[in-house]
Amino acid sequence: MVTIFDDGLMPGMLGTRPFDAEGVPCQKTLVLDKGILKNYLCNTYAARKLKLKSTGNSSGTGVSPNNFYLEPGKTPPEKIVSSLEKGLILIRTLGHGLNPVTGDISRGAFGLWVEEGEIAYPVSEITISGNLGEILNDIEMVGNDLAFHSSLSGPTIKVRELTVAGQ
Repeated sequence: MVTIFDDGLMPGMLGTRPFDAEGVPCQKTLVLDKGILKNYLCNTYAARKLKLKSTGNSSGTGVSPNNFYLEPGKTPPEKIVSSLEKGLILIRTLGHGLNPVTGDISRGAFGLWVEEGEIAYPVSEITISGNLGEILNDIEMVGNDLAFHSSLSGPTIKVRELTVAGQ
């Protein structure tokens, strides 16, 4: 089970700011705790509708995360890769393909194909698809390598199954 935070106060990170677009102080918000939804990210409008308090996530046009990340685990990424019989190391996704109502995703991607625990060859021009809730439930391993390259980050993870299309 995974734990996810949004933290607008992390020193030196891209999404760090003292206040959101509405002047509400940013904070660290526990979103998922071991797979259980604990909090919604809210601006003042969403908070009022949900009878909650703003979490300091107003972007001016809606609700946006600050520094949104999956909590790292204890497994080295090398061990995750070596545990794969066949699989894909997803390096990057391209475009936007998330249905916020259903959680269905479909994104262009590229990465590295793994066979028998070893990187076999690079892959590009592929599409990954699935349901975000199911993907989160299918996480089998979480790496210890959290690194922030954007305001949405996470460590290496191993997902039981994901639909991949392309050649």
